[in-house]
Amino acid sequence: MKSNKYVGIINVNGHKINLLPKLFFQNESSYSENVITKEEFTAYHNHILWWLSYCRKIKFPNYLSSLGSCKSDFFEVLIYLFAKYTRTLMGGSIYQQYESIDRELDFIKGRLDINAYINENLSSGRWHKVSCSYDSFELDNKLNRIIKYVARVLFNISTNDENKRYLHDILFMLDEVTDVRVTADDCANIKFNPMFGEYEVVRDYCLLFLRNSISMSYKDDLKLFAFLLPMEYVFEDFIFGFIDKEIATISVSAQSNSTYLDKDKSFLLRPDLILEINGHSIIADTKYKIVYADGSDNKGGVLQSDLYQILAYAVRFKVNDAILLYPNTMSGNSINSVDNEIIIIDELASKAELRIKVCRLPIINKNLIRQGMFSEEPLEEIFEQTKAELKERLEYLLKPLLKLS
Repeated sequence: MKSNKYVGIINVNGHKINLLPKLFFQNESSYSENVITKEEFTAYHNHILWWLSYCRKIKFPNYLSSLGSCKSDFFEVLIYLFAKYTRTLMGGSIYQQYESIDRELDFIKGRLDINAYINENLSSGRWHKVSCSYDSFELDNKLNRIIKYVARVLFNISTNDENKRYLHDILFMLDEVTDVRVTADDCANIKFNPMFGEYEVVRDYCLLFLRNSISMSYKDDLKLFAFLLPMEYVFEDFIFGFIDKEIATISVSAQSNSTYLDKDKSFLLRPDLILEINGHSIIADTKYKIVYADGSDNKGGVLQSDLYQILAYAVRFKVNDAILLYPNTMSGNSINSVDNEIIIIDELASKAELRIKVCRLPIINKNLIRQGMFSEEPLEEIFEQTKAELKERLEYLLKPLLKLS
């Protein structure tokens, strides 16, 4: 089995396999079955939660900051956030919406379906029944069916008693809602009026679980469940959210869908980040890769394909500055702090200089892992120093590029 670049959990017949980020691998350690302590394991999952807290597609409730290390892994924490928030919200008002209903009634309600009345009622002698189409404010609606399905799946997977209690309460409240199997696509077109705007968070959590989960069952007995997050997306979204939230002087936008490499518009260019400072533009591309140290490598560990890609972005978006962003790691033979700059002369543009910065970003609290610390502090306090280091590194990286004083 090869995990590629995914992190998460795989639950097979009651056995749980945790897939951890490769950034935490330490080549100097001799790994065995019991090498990872509970404190290290919790530290790893706290890192994942901290990264996810900046992601755009995941809206954490306010009580995330008070979680500390109260759950066994980040998946159980995500279940806790979803279950507690949804249970609290439904305790105030259960989501209801107008649904289009087609039903036979003893009286006319809404619009009379003439064709159905003639073909199905009069022809069969049931003239006293009328086929009507009308809108009704229903509890049994699309969102509640999605919530019920997600809650049932998570109830069968969770091993945390508090999570199971919250999920059981949700299922009890939605007992009259129809049981259906749903997919991530079912969440896409759900819109909310201002009265139920808080349910957007619930929808986003359902989408998160449905989009990143795989489940297989046999005769209602769940045999396999996997919740897997692609770390390339998590790292990219974390950097986007961090810059957007923590560095006010930088305007950041996500992947653009309007620029093509060729004239015929066959090859779309989608840089991860476009940064704007005082009218200056910088292309930034995040790479979830480990850059290994090698004194004989004058490329500094940068793959040639990565350089070609960022060069195409810079030329096509008409910018002179670009950045390749890599994460730092725990490994002793990887490059964690050395930044380098690659200068390319554009012979077709009057020998203009294209400056490509290569940077390893400090996104790991190494002391937390090395010292085996078990912290009950909120995530914001655990990673306060790491946040300051990352902010300082990004600001230091961008100032010389833009010649800012």
